[in-house]
Amino acid sequence: MKINYDKTEKIGNSIINHGKYNNRIYLMKLDKWDFQNIIPVLDDMVKKNQYTKTFAKIPYSLKGEFIKSGYIEEAAIPRFYNGIEDVIFASKYFSEERASIKQESEMKKIIDISCAKNKIKKQIELGEEYQFQICQLNDIEQICKVYKEVFETYPFPIHDEKYIEKTMNENFIYFSIKYKEKIVSLASTEMDYSSKSVEMTDFATLPEYRGNGFSTFLLSKMEEKMRKNSFFTAFTIARAISYGMNITFAKSNYEYGGTLINNTNISGDLESMNVWYKSLY
Repeated sequence: MKINYDKTEKIGNSIINHGKYNNRIYLMKLDKWDFQNIIPVLDDMVKKNQYTKTFAKIPYSLKGEFIKSGYIEEAAIPRFYNGIEDVIFASKYFSEERASIKQESEMKKIIDISCAKNKIKKQIELGEEYQFQICQLNDIEQICKVYKEVFETYPFPIHDEKYIEKTMNENFIYFSIKYKEKIVSLASTEMDYSSKSVEMTDFATLPEYRGNGFSTFLLSKMEEKMRKNSFFTAFTIARAISYGMNITFAKSNYEYGGTLINNTNISGDLESMNVWYKSLY
């Protein structure tokens, strides 16, 4: 089945991702020079395409105008921009159903359990039969194979070799654990060089290799690499009903930053997502 993924494009110098797959507009990067005009432009796009949500990642200093225009703050990360200014995740809903929280008690339970977990004190070690490697271009076929097995659908085309190659050549690093030259666990860093922030994302472990702490191991290696590259803040946007990933980040000393309601299409359904963050310095 061919999936029509949302497309990424520019409004002025700002970057948006939008389409029917997630039925939303995601303002991924706001250029301050576009600020005066972008809110009505986004509203017009929503009406034209009948989207049900706009989701914006914006500097704290610009929060007021978005709130006045009907946005609500759902999450925040302190000192996101170059270790100085906070980022706000703000959303505007155009459907009562999209704004209503499903599985609220379960989501709260997962956050509470995650935050109560003991923090990891030392690096998890791999067994001798496993090897940690940063992926290269010749790993792309294997990367896609793992993602196809783990995720039936995903918000971005991580099953597509051309997409993986493009991101690898631009601002992603893919980290892996191999068993006999076969990739069995993966994750990636999406680096924003202008803000010196990095998203820890795309975690996937083949079913038969789960339970070995591979995500925690990869996360620590990713942080180590990002510190060397002088990034200030690491964050993730994790499925709100996933015990595993929320616990992984909480145990690794990430702070809970808020929940994005019915935000992302994963496996054919809109799911709420939790924001977790950590200062790398």
